[in-house]
Amino acid sequence: MVEFHILNKHTLSIKNDPELGTLIRQEIKRQLKTLNLIPSENIVSEAVLKALGSPLTNKYSEGYPGKRYYGGNEIIDKIEVLAQERARKVFHLNKNWHINVQPYSGSSANFAVYLALLNPGDTLMGMSLPFGGHLTHGWKVSVSGKFYHAVQYTITQEGFINYDEVRQLARKEKPKIIIAGATAYPRIIDFEKFSKIAHEIGAYFMVDMAHIAGLVAAGAHPSPFPYADVVTTTTHKTLRGPRGAIIFSRKDKYSKIQEKNINIAEAIDKAVFPGLQGGPHDNQTAAIAACLGEVMKPAFKKYGRQIVKNAKALARELIKLGFQLTSGGTDNHLMLIDLTNLGISGREAQDRLEKIGIIVNRNTIPYDTRSPFDPSGIRLGTPAITTRGMEEGEMKEIAKLIYEALTGANPKAVKDKVKLLCGRF
Repeated sequence: MVEFHILNKHTLSIKNDPELGTLIRQEIKRQLKTLNLIPSENIVSEAVLKALGSPLTNKYSEGYPGKRYYGGNEIIDKIEVLAQERARKVFHLNKNWHINVQPYSGSSANFAVYLALLNPGDTLMGMSLPFGGHLTHGWKVSVSGKFYHAVQYTITQEGFINYDEVRQLARKEKPKIIIAGATAYPRIIDFEKFSKIAHEIGAYFMVDMAHIAGLVAAGAHPSPFPYADVVTTTTHKTLRGPRGAIIFSRKDKYSKIQEKNINIAEAIDKAVFPGLQGGPHDNQTAAIAACLGEVMKPAFKKYGRQIVKNAKALARELIKLGFQLTSGGTDNHLMLIDLTNLGISGREAQDRLEKIGIIVNRNTIPYDTRSPFDPSGIRLGTPAITTRGMEEGEMKEIAKLIYEALTGANPKAVKDKVKLLCGRF
């Protein structure tokens, strides 16, 4: 459990900026008094916060360890190497894997991979956004869908990836890179099957494990590393670190578009800097190192496994109460509720729940007939409430609170129950 020490620390002095300081305190209070069920959010530790707020933010460090364009980077080099080595240990990787900890976000990490391995107009293949994929996996409004020819695979009516259909689409479209990963897919992805499909057609196989990285590190989800050519991840979400990203790439794979004999690791480094961004955020790099140091401890394995236990428990209780979950449940940290049978939209459900102190996000469901701005579903996850120390018993309470809020119970009475639950953790 991460202590909520942040109530009294890491806020601006009222003397320095009372207006901003007040707003920060208000946000901290909001976090304390609500149940955060957004799957992509979590609560960081004091060590991560201190690294983010450290004087490391004062430094410019364009380049990589030992090859900087500014002086004064001796210590920064050591911090970046420390983050790389901890990432290697966390995911049990050998020296054949190269690690870049500089991307500012998961999106920029994904774009760096595309810049390194594709020419504009080349074909990439990822899961369709309305079916659970991410914007950067080729959706039409994203750079990934505008600069490249994106083909999208979907899922079945039952809510599962059909690997035979993925194979058929890959053989037909011949993408140069196939992406496995999602933002709203509650089931385990079979990385081995994806790898075989990609390599059958000579494509790179990339895994975006942003949502499940902490579960992989904890041994609560299969690892993509035995099968992938490139793996990207954010460092927040289930990994419980700062907003940032890491790219893992194999040194024995070569770029087909770059100069002769350059491996994809070198190509990706060049794509991150100077291709897409300038100097790394050194305070962010240190916070990533701090986060990975925590992941290396035995307590994190227990935490990651509890996330999954909690998600499964919450899913079971919701189903008992009559909710319809896409795919019928979950294997990871998240679930999608189809609200069609309740006669309310995702937006209405999100608003009702927020008023009583439960934070979720509206989300499209597979084959949704409603607008993405007011879809048929909501997305729930357990990383943040697990960080607060909640377990299966609390999941039963939360399911009941969601049911009461969405089926017409007295909002004030339900809000009081949420407040009492939050007060216990």
